[in-house]
Amino acid sequence: MGSLECDVLIIGGGIAGLSLASALAPFSSVVLVEAETTLGYHTSSRSARQLIPSYGPEPVVDLTRRTLDLLADVQGSTGLALTVPRSFLLIGSAADVEAKTTAGMRTLSHAEALELCPQLRPESFEAAAIDPDCVGTDTDLLLEFHRRSASDDGVIILTGAPVTSAVYDGEGWNVRAGRRGIRAGVVVDAAGAWADGVAELCGVRPQGLVPYRRTAAIVGAENAPRVGTPMVAAADDSFYFRPDADGVLISPSEAEPAEPGDAQPRAGDVERLIRRLDSLTTLGISSIRRSWTGLRTQRDTGLPIVGFDAGHPGFFWLAGQGGYGFQTSSAIAELAVVLLTGADPADLGADPARTAGAEAALQPA
Repeated sequence: MGSLECDVLIIGGGIAGLSLASALAPFSSVVLVEAETTLGYHTSSRSARQLIPSYGPEPVVDLTRRTLDLLADVQGSTGLALTVPRSFLLIGSAADVEAKTTAGMRTLSHAEALELCPQLRPESFEAAAIDPDCVGTDTDLLLEFHRRSASDDGVIILTGAPVTSAVYDGEGWNVRAGRRGIRAGVVVDAAGAWADGVAELCGVRPQGLVPYRRTAAIVGAENAPRVGTPMVAAADDSFYFRPDADGVLISPSEAEPAEPGDAQPRAGDVERLIRRLDSLTTLGISSIRRSWTGLRTQRDTGLPIVGFDAGHPGFFWLAGQGGYGFQTSSAIAELAVVLLTGADPADLGADPARTAGAEAALQPA
């Protein structure tokens, strides 16, 4: 096959890579390559589908709120139902809830929490708080929106195209991805759990990214909460559950280091969570309909990495989003466009001061 030329080569076809491709396409020629035969195959297809403005450190909170504004603009202009209101209910001991209650949340009485989620056993928690500004998101629809927008604006997307070599010659990159050769001015590393590996392949120092397991399942329940009622999470990070069109989504909220790969649930993990939820709720879980495990990859600061590598000006990091991938995706893509093109943030509708703050907070080590 013939070689391709582009201004920017994006490695990774999850939410990070696709959202950047759609945002960058009006400014630059872009090629996106994905090792799998399906876009969004790994973590992006294994999301809790909840955007929580109060979740995460301050830079992440700012990015989440900007992403919600940008998604609202897309919904207004396209009519796509990308998000739906779905609040976030935090429960647990008084100390744990107080420690996790952040700006934008408000405390609830015990009775108020039970009214919002009558499936909770009264003795299962002491205190509660709520973030009423959260939304659920249709991640499949959002991924497809970015794919279609990118393609419509000329982005070439190659699947089943793992990067096997990348050499910088001082003026640009010569990359081999699948059976294609690609000449690119800049390489963007949006490879998720594989981001440090891609960096090493490119001769760039890794950032110390670590993938962490997170398992979830859709279960049948005799007393399932109504669709639209809150997502419920333990303040000690030991579980969460929320209504789903196919039943109830549950997760043990584990965060265990793992190697990059196609993560799978371990025998017994979901069953142990079901036993615990049966002791804390009246959900009456009756079956496991499907389960999965994703990898949430981050560095030790817990913040995403966005920006040109300090030691290699042709290599751009777009990695380490951890559990904040979807909820920060549009704002991070916007920031990346500013950094890659030199565009004025104000011309994109962004706040220049907040953009500068995000750039400083998320820069590579």
